[in-house]
Amino acid sequence: MEIDDYDRRLLREIQSDSDRTVQELADLIGLSATPTARRLKRLAEAGIIRKHVALLDPEALGLQATLFIAVRTSRHDAEWLGRFAEGVRRMPEVVEFYRLSGDIDYLIKLCLPDVRAYDEVYKKLIAIAPLSDVSASFAMEAIKNTTKLPI
Repeated sequence: MEIDDYDRRLLREIQSDSDRTVQELADLIGLSATPTARRLKRLAEAGIIRKHVALLDPEALGLQATLFIAVRTSRHDAEWLGRFAEGVRRMPEVVEFYRLSGDIDYLIKLCLPDVRAYDEVYKKLIAIAPLSDVSASFAMEAIKNTTKLPI
C-alpha cells in the first residue's frame, strides 16, 4: 500500500497519542474529519496500524529491572527452534525476543521486579531447550526507549 504525506503525518500523530479524536487528528494534519477517519480505517485494514494500546510505566508497576539475555545455541533445526520460540513466547517476563545474525543467536528483553527475579527466569529458560550459553546484562539507564517508528 502506498502512503502519502497526509498518511505519514497522521501516523506520526497517532504514534505520539492515539487517544486523540478524529477531529483533533484532522486539525493537526490539515484535513477534515471524514477523510481523516477514512485514512485511519484504510491504514488499519492494510495492517499498517496493527492495534491501539496503552503504554504502561514499568517502574510504577514495580518492574524496576530491565535485562537483556544473549543466548547462543549449537542447535538450529526447526524442531529445536519451534520448542524454544514457543517456550520463550509463553514467558510473561519477556517483552521482546529476537533471532539474530552474528555471534549471538537470540536476544531476549525482560522486565522484572528486581535483579534477584532473574534467577527464576533463567531456570525456566534453560529448561525449555538445550542452550550453549546464556548471558544476561542489566540495563543501568534507558537513554532512549520509544515505540515511535521513523516515518
